[in-house]
Amino acid sequence: MSAAENHLIDSLPRKDRMRLLAICEPVELVLGKIVFQPGKPTRHVYFPTHGFISLLASIDGMPGVEVGLAGREGMVGWQLALGVIKVPLHGLVQGPGAAWRIARPAFRAELANSTALQQVLHRYIYVLMAQLASSATCLRFHKIGPRLARWLLMSHDRAQADSFHMTQEFLAYMLGVRRVGVTQAASALQRSGWIEYHHGRMTIVDRVGLEAASCSCYDADCQNYRTMLA
Repeated sequence: MSAAENHLIDSLPRKDRMRLLAICEPVELVLGKIVFQPGKPTRHVYFPTHGFISLLASIDGMPGVEVGLAGREGMVGWQLALGVIKVPLHGLVQGPGAAWRIARPAFRAELANSTALQQVLHRYIYVLMAQLASSATCLRFHKIGPRLARWLLMSHDRAQADSFHMTQEFLAYMLGVRRVGVTQAASALQRSGWIEYHHGRMTIVDRVGLEAASCSCYDADCQNYRTMLA
């Protein structure tokens, strides 16, 4: 990737890209940090370059289950492109790394001046809406094993490494299931030789096998992104 290392920024015409980067500041994405909460005004937008942020639906005021994921292919704070400053989701750093951050006033001013940025973000919002709908369907109709494989593939795409930190407690939390279910599903994937999991460290050993084990939602998400933003 280019120096921006974020696909949405990289896809902008050079003039718009340079103007946007001029108002960005580099920040560290710290594992477990909440970057936004439901019902509270969004203070910053984030364009991850390394690492990724989970979008969590709330249940009784608490983060419940993951419905979306944003890494260097996307951004968070997208609702500002719709003229909305609040979002009904938690944003939790799931994969540590780095991002470009822009304060809300500066971002909204640039958005008003850049038709190219508006178009890119509108297409990204469409992709994200499809991802949210896919996650809801996946949660209802697909078994834990294929769902886990899908989630690991999504994380692998954004981690930019074959190995990344991941506890079974966190996996259960993300998938909205009991830990015992995650343990059984992860053990099955490991016996098949597709992953290795030791002491909170997840390693993708055979991505092709993992793709075969995943539900169809992963391919659908990838196709939506390619169609709208590739």
